[in-house]
Amino acid sequence: MAVKRYENDGAVRRARKVRARVKASGRPRLSIFRSTRHVYAQVIDDAKGETLAYASSLDESIDQGGNKSGAEAVGKLIAERALAAGVSEVAFDRGRFAYHGRVQALAEGARAGGLKF
Repeated sequence: MAVKRYENDGAVRRARKVRARVKASGRPRLSIFRSTRHVYAQVIDDAKGETLAYASSLDESIDQGGNKSGAEAVGKLIAERALAAGVSEVAFDRGRFAYHGRVQALAEGARAGGLKF
């Protein structure tokens, strides 16, 4: 019998567990993704199925790129855009990534920008 390797991958299982807890909160979620060069964040309303705010280290207003200082700038930018969209409380969806380094810097930047987790 063939095994679905993708579903048994550790990163996928971690992301699924984190996302299930976050969606149970009922608040919009601040979902992040980090690649080797950049970091991306979006505020998603799962009830409506739409993205309310989006920011990434590719934005022209962010000069630092995808490093820790750039991730903190992305956090502040996503907080600014989320507050403009009328969202002040979010659930932090770190996905498969550990709360460390750039992920932590983005979260601290979003908190400094006025978002509440």
